[in-house]
Amino acid sequence: MEEEIDRVVQAITIASDPSQISLHQQAMVYLNSIEQNASESWRLALPLFLNTTSGGARKYSDQVRFFALRVLNEYLDNRFDSLDLESFQIIQQSILSYVQSEYIYGSAEANASYIRNKFSHTLTLFFLCTYVDQWQSFFADLFSLIRPASASSDATFNRHVSLLFFHLIVEISGEVADQMIKAARSHNPARLARDGRVRDAVRERDAVRINEAVLAIVSEAAQKMSMSRKQGDPPSERQLADAEEVVDWGIRTFASYVGWIDISLTVTPTTVPLLFSLLADPSLPIRLATSGALLKIVTKGLKEPGDKLQLIKVLSLSRVIDALEAKTRIQQRERGENTDEGEESYRESLGRLLNALGLELTKLQECPAEDVRTEANDLLQQLLPIIIRFMSDDYDDTCSTVFLLLHTILSSYKRSKKVSAGPIVADRRNFLTSLLQVILVKMKWDVEADPTDVDDDDNDEFERLRKELRIFMDSILAIDQDLVTDSVRQYALTTIEAYKNRAEVKWNEAELGIYLVYIFGEINKTGGKGRAAFCLAPAIPKDVPKDARKSIDYGEYPLTTHGELLFALVESGMSAYPHQTVALQFFETVSRYNDFFKVRKECIVPTLEAMIDTRGIHHGNPTFRRRVYYLFHRFIKESRTDIPLEFVPNISQSIRDLLAIEVQIPEPDEVEVDLLTDAVKSPTFDAQLYLFETLGILISLLFKNPTEQKGLLLSFVKPLMDDLSSALQGSASSNIKELASGGSGLEGSEIVPVVQLHHLMMALGSIAKGFPDYPSPLPDDYILPPVDVFAEIAQAILVCLENTNALKVIRDATRFAFARILATAGPHVTHFIPPLMGNLLIHFEPSELVDFMNFIGLLIFRLQDDMFDVLDELIGPLTTHISTTLSQPISGSDEQRMHVEIKKAYIGLLTSVMSTKLQGVFISPRNNSSFDSLMETMRILAEDTSDPPNQRAAFNLLSRCVAVWAQPNPTPPAANGNSNHNHLNDMGIPGFERFIYERLVPTAFGVPSLPNLNLKDGQVTVVLHEIANFLQTVSKTRGSEVDNYLLNVYLPAQNWPQNAAIDMTTKMRELDPKGFRKYFTDFVRSTRTGS
Repeated sequence: MEEEIDRVVQAITIASDPSQISLHQQAMVYLNSIEQNASESWRLALPLFLNTTSGGARKYSDQVRFFALRVLNEYLDNRFDSLDLESFQIIQQSILSYVQSEYIYGSAEANASYIRNKFSHTLTLFFLCTYVDQWQSFFADLFSLIRPASASSDATFNRHVSLLFFHLIVEISGEVADQMIKAARSHNPARLARDGRVRDAVRERDAVRINEAVLAIVSEAAQKMSMSRKQGDPPSERQLADAEEVVDWGIRTFASYVGWIDISLTVTPTTVPLLFSLLADPSLPIRLATSGALLKIVTKGLKEPGDKLQLIKVLSLSRVIDALEAKTRIQQRERGENTDEGEESYRESLGRLLNALGLELTKLQECPAEDVRTEANDLLQQLLPIIIRFMSDDYDDTCSTVFLLLHTILSSYKRSKKVSAGPIVADRRNFLTSLLQVILVKMKWDVEADPTDVDDDDNDEFERLRKELRIFMDSILAIDQDLVTDSVRQYALTTIEAYKNRAEVKWNEAELGIYLVYIFGEINKTGGKGRAAFCLAPAIPKDVPKDARKSIDYGEYPLTTHGELLFALVESGMSAYPHQTVALQFFETVSRYNDFFKVRKECIVPTLEAMIDTRGIHHGNPTFRRRVYYLFHRFIKESRTDIPLEFVPNISQSIRDLLAIEVQIPEPDEVEVDLLTDAVKSPTFDAQLYLFETLGILISLLFKNPTEQKGLLLSFVKPLMDDLSSALQGSASSNIKELASGGSGLEGSEIVPVVQLHHLMMALGSIAKGFPDYPSPLPDDYILPPVDVFAEIAQAILVCLENTNALKVIRDATRFAFARILATAGPHVTHFIPPLMGNLLIHFEPSELVDFMNFIGLLIFRLQDDMFDVLDELIGPLTTHISTTLSQPISGSDEQRMHVEIKKAYIGLLTSVMSTKLQGVFISPRNNSSFDSLMETMRILAEDTSDPPNQRAAFNLLSRCVAVWAQPNPTPPAANGNSNHNHLNDMGIPGFERFIYERLVPTAFGVPSLPNLNLKDGQVTVVLHEIANFLQTVSKTRGSEVDNYLLNVYLPAQNWPQNAAIDMTTKMRELDPKGFRKYFTDFVRSTRTGS
């Protein structure tokens, strides 16, 4: 064995020596094998840990001894039955000898605390294996070492063994009773059963003695603490530190077993005074440990509610917490700004104790016994003032300790409110009033905070706290709405009026005042919607024409509370407060409630002035400006019909200086994707796009004066077009191929022209977005926007695309701009779509193709007949490109997913064509030759069981095709008022029924019998429903001809029994769609089960 021991020691030495690179792996493999074979190698580990030199010192290094304990732990940890007698006796005697030599006569591993901790864990594992059946005298033997029987009666407890005892009990409690530890482990019935046996055995044999020993050791150490504090000399200070460590660990030990041994042992006339005295001890660790112990006692589960109530009464914790909270609050004030985190953690522990006590009382309020409920309620009432004081603590971590209790109390109040419609009792209302005042104070930012610092974690914490406080406010609102609305109104108006009257208002007070106005719309549940939320005007009769409604002057009607607050806010001038958080909250608020400005139109101009000047979009802070760009856009968009037209040109001109486009190239070390992609993702430019859209909105308001409107539009667009031309010329010298791959090999200056192109296209598109959508159908009195200007913009963007279509960022910008321009100018620019698609398809990525098809589908819905010629040119090349894309081999899950998305978008596009009755494009002279292949492609997609959603969509499309092109005697369509309507849309297709009978019907009946069709998949059920719809569509379209074909030709050829064929065709003909879907699905399931 000595040789083997030497080999292990050598391996550990090599494994811990970084210079032994060549042998390191070999040593690690060897040591792992020792651990894995712990059932045998523990015999090596024991002498490695215990052996001593002739001088009495440990023979091996701490690293070796630590490894030995690991091997022993591995041996013991997964044993759930007894050891063999020899092994038990060897390990038992070795442990007792070690404890006696090291803990009684030695230093208790003073130089290696981690060895001490590891040994306590090893001893715990040995205890779990042997206590029930083999080492029943475990605690008696340990107690004899703590205070030997031969010692005099006044001898003190051995400190080292006492601490070992404490560590041991804490670990045992963790192993057998800690639910968190159990939850973290994989479920093992054998371990659970073993732990249960150990727990029961301890309760039966030794719980009383363990508890007595813990309390005796703690009491003795507490007396030593008291004596040492009185003496105060250096030796006493060392003794004090030792005694405090014993008391700290003793109370932690007491807390560890409170939850799983009899409460009569832990709550006695002796323990309660001891705990309360330690709860106010000068030592912070002892106070924290004691608070934790009391928390365990309070939350201990008891079967009878009366017993829990009696426990709470015996403890009388409310008075203790009340006194300690008051004491620590005074100390907190005396410290001032000198924060003591330790003492604050103590206040947190008191808060948690209060929270637990209150929650236990709220549970007792649900008890069936009325006397228990009454006493519990009285005790809970005593806690309410203390809860308020903890809630008002300056430290958020402390106040949040009672949040759960508060939620529970307020929830019970809300339930009571629902049951009883009477007024709230005075005590409850007083509590809610005090709580609401504390909430309003806590909702203020710290005056030293900097809300603009996005990297400050404290700011995030405050935002979370404010949300939590809002939840409390909402709960109080549900109990007493007037209390909340009156308090919020008073605080907000007082703050606003104080600022208006030039009184000193701190920035955090001003911000809260405006914030309360901001959230008032959510608070005021009884307020109306729209204008009614701000103005007490009578309801407008439904028969009043829309134009007449617009002419109503709401200025003569009184304001609601919310309207009053907003009016005071606008008049106060708080937008000029010299703190940007306050100013920003002002703009957030006024842009949120646009309906207010419809009832007080005189407030629009001063609000716009604030937004336009240096208080708003011209503010000096870039981050502030970016947010206000959006708020300005939102305000203009929602209030555009109420803005005086004479102000429009001036407002437009006031933002001209902010429209200069600047390219920001990221530093090389800041690039996340690639240089070009990151360069076009500019937060500043993204915010700027709101200004361009706002410009479009403003110019669109001048529609009654087309000449002025066009002139103003050109004054902004022309410079952008010139810049576009210059950027295109600048990009001519760029390495497009290198840029297409991200531009990583280029200098930042080389990509500037391309980024400018991107930004200018986006800007021009955003201006178009500000104009209203082109109406369909076009009203007779509709005044067109300057569509020739938008056509010129579209042409210029198309030219840029032709020269740079290899760049994805340019393709993206082009699609963005064209989507906006087409929405505004409608059919006046649709002729650009075919060349647009031709340029895009050259380098289209699959994701772009999906976006483009969705975009065309949206245009079809908007423009309908006006899209016929465009689709006629588009559908052929698009179908060819899609077929080529889908024919490419799939090499991964991402490509598989993209193929599915392309099919979905393609079928969706074709369905849009059919649903808007533009199906003539499929049979036009240009596309007729590819019609058969298109139908065959749809049929193949309908057969693809690997993609049920698109399979369903394909059958749906085929149903539409049957309904349109397979009518036996097509009915001439009604006259269409649109001059662009094409007669091809109204034509049937002679002979289409042959395709139905020869290809589609066999597909419809064939899919349900495919072997890879998974009927347990809910999506497959939807496919079967769609097949049923398709068959009924064929039946209704072709009539009796279908019955004859199915009964006499198709179904007999498929060996269908005549009765089943007749039943199928009859149900197909007679049942409603829902009934036939159920019949068909059940039929398929039954045939699949039978087969």
